[in-house]
Amino acid sequence: MPRVKRGVHAKKKRKKVLKAAKGFRAGRGSLYRIATEAVDRAMAYAFAHRKAKKRDMRGVWIARINAAARMNDITYSRLINGLLKASVTMDRKALADLAVKDPAGFTKIVSIAKTNLAA
Repeated sequence: MPRVKRGVHAKKKRKKVLKAAKGFRAGRGSLYRIATEAVDRAMAYAFAHRKAKKRDMRGVWIARINAAARMNDITYSRLINGLLKASVTMDRKALADLAVKDPAGFTKIVSIAKTNLAA
């Protein structure tokens, strides 16, 4: 069997890792063995935090909806309850966007929720 000389591929692999570690401090950005550990951990954090970002954004949307709802004399929980009773299927992202960009439209949605709470 002929022996395999993989100098080109090994260099390519190391180059790829060091490119991913660009901007890391000290040896983490320049020494291959340390950089591989740093890049692996960075990738793991990036994966986990992409998931956490979705949870965090939902909290932001709820806070925005609650603030806009209280300006219209209703709490967040009563607003959501009223919308459920009115069969208005609007997600929190859209509601928060509406509350920020179109307060008049949000006020109309609040009035729909209020009428269904009273009934």
